[in-house]
Amino acid sequence: MSPVFVPSSNIALLRESATIAVSQRAKALKAAGRQVIDLGAGEPDFDTPAFIRDAATAALNAGATRYTATEGILPLREAIAAQARAMGPAGADVEALDVVVSNGSKQSIFNACTVLFGPGDEVLVPTPSWTSYYEIVQLARAEPVEVRGARERDLKVTRADLEAAATPKTRGLMLNSPCNPTGAVYTAAELRDLLDLAHERGWWVLSDEIYRRICYSGDAASALQVAAARDNLVVIDGVAKAYAMTGWRVGWTVAPRAVSKAMGAFQSHATFHTAAASQHGALEALRQSERSDAEIARMVAEYKARRDAALAIFATEPTLPLVRPDGAFYFYFDVSAAFPGDPDAGTSFAKRLLEDHGVAMVPGAAFRTPDWIRASYAAPQAEVVEGISRAVSLWRSLQ
Repeated sequence: MSPVFVPSSNIALLRESATIAVSQRAKALKAAGRQVIDLGAGEPDFDTPAFIRDAATAALNAGATRYTATEGILPLREAIAAQARAMGPAGADVEALDVVVSNGSKQSIFNACTVLFGPGDEVLVPTPSWTSYYEIVQLARAEPVEVRGARERDLKVTRADLEAAATPKTRGLMLNSPCNPTGAVYTAAELRDLLDLAHERGWWVLSDEIYRRICYSGDAASALQVAAARDNLVVIDGVAKAYAMTGWRVGWTVAPRAVSKAMGAFQSHATFHTAAASQHGALEALRQSERSDAEIARMVAEYKARRDAALAIFATEPTLPLVRPDGAFYFYFDVSAAFPGDPDAGTSFAKRLLEDHGVAMVPGAAFRTPDWIRASYAAPQAEVVEGISRAVSLWRSLQ
């Protein structure tokens, strides 16, 4: 007799990633012969720089085909620790033992939530936020608590917002700057205010800084630069976005030694370690900092050009509420007025835009703000301009 599949309580609340679902739908339409502009995926459209690819190839040819340490190869962890120390002052004492390399920053976040939180714990999540934060916190058997930021502050939260949402069960705070999905960037002062509150309350802070270097006014502030101390701080970063290395799956955490040890032990039973060749590629990216800086500057300049070209289109329709992005590569805009009374206006707009106009964007429901919609400009400028133009035209037709 075959058993009937009933999802366990571990995944009872789990939902499919909406960002991945949109990308898959766009690919399916393309495979069916439709012309589709995909502004859904949050993935750089640039190739990984050649010198990084060459280093990984050389490592493979030299025998980097076997298991590594769970926490990652020592030279890579040393390079990450050196980068953290250079940020200071909170990072001034970071050593390789404080670093755990994982299969992308998503696993890094999962590791941290698993070892820090559990049943009965609440984790404050500034909302809108990346869709996986809520799911990962729930997989850790904790409860994500949505904290809303005001529109006049580009949806960023303040100390007062966090204080109002906190309860005696609050144990953690998730931060992300530059933000996905809004592209908003917390200033050093704004970030410091949130970190000071967390330290005063004894909350763990998970600072996701994967977009830190994709910022249009210089690198965004890191928690390691502004925190008074790092004894309650887990900084998450990686090479996926800034270095155009999404498929390499290399992320990492910088955390207090005991937390890093626990995350390493957990990872040893989950995925063990990141692919050896990928680690060597990431090592080259950090070692060759001047070459990497030049490549990142080139890509960021292109993102900015795309952003500015699309902003000129948005400017022709001032009635369409928009967060002006200062980092990452996303536009976030409110389409609720196009579907009055619709509790999921973003999904209705995104469906009409894709099916009738051939443009894929992600509904804001994925980020717990169903009136909004996210458009990625990690795509060729001509496609970004055309895609945004079609979205604005659809908006006008629905008024």
